[in-house]
Amino acid sequence: MQKTSKFHALGLAGALLAWPVALPAATAASPVISHEARVASPLGLHSHGGVHSTWSASNWSGYAETGTFAGVSGTWTVPSVSATSSPSYSSSWIGVDGFNNSNLIQTGTEQDYYKGAAHYDAWWEILPAAETEISPGSYPVSPGDRMSASIYETTTIISTGGRHQRQTGREWVITISDQSHGWKFTTDQAYSGPGTSAEWIMEAPEVGGRIASLAHYTVTPPTNTGDFDNAGILTTPASAGTPTYKGAALNYANDSGVMIQNGTQVSTPGNPDGALTAYNVAYGSTAPAAPAG
Repeated sequence: MQKTSKFHALGLAGALLAWPVALPAATAASPVISHEARVASPLGLHSHGGVHSTWSASNWSGYAETGTFAGVSGTWTVPSVSATSSPSYSSSWIGVDGFNNSNLIQTGTEQDYYKGAAHYDAWWEILPAAETEISPGSYPVSPGDRMSASIYETTTIISTGGRHQRQTGREWVITISDQSHGWKFTTDQAYSGPGTSAEWIMEAPEVGGRIASLAHYTVTPPTNTGDFDNAGILTTPASAGTPTYKGAALNYANDSGVMIQNGTQVSTPGNPDGALTAYNVAYGSTAPAAPAG
């Protein structure tokens, strides 16, 4: 199945409109950040630095599977980010949709550098809205924390939002927890996307309407685990209780993709582990080794 993005019809000109730029420091305490559907790189499919990937994007790198999905799960280690001369941003997340359509439901962590300091937090998001930050005061996130998250569809129909922002659809349960700090956050939301992809992504988010420059991130996971681990999928809605995910069967040749900004490959995933549920990702164009676990 050929993989395309929501910008496919726009061609090169459309992709360049979303080209990443160095962004000015935010005037508010926290900038408004959104996590958009995949923006295909103008360079398309390629072999770069000895690494062949099935897709490339200016805002995503990692693994994306296509098919029919009612849920996704995974764990990851929060990267640390180093100082950059201009503001830079990165996000680690799991989600459903967004690879080949403009819908997306997701949750993850933010790892950014702006105003002369690194900033970390957790969030959830359903496009077209921007991210909803999960209060760092009550739900702190630090580099090196081990995160766990799941998103799944239920058989319940609900409506959420105010009068002018009401959304009706199947109920989806979004859960994210920080195993290091010992907290867990859950929200039930209406979502009506088609569920045609599932992802485990390192992203350069959108800030101020433009794709941000990717932060210089470093991930140091626990021994024998991947930067992203325990990748799971759900193919039918959960009627009651906690759903049972099956292993994602990550496939490097079919599912992996790299991030290219301003003609440079800036984020690269490696091969999955033997169980096909974990992978490492690294800043730059060199693919990291597969996890040992």
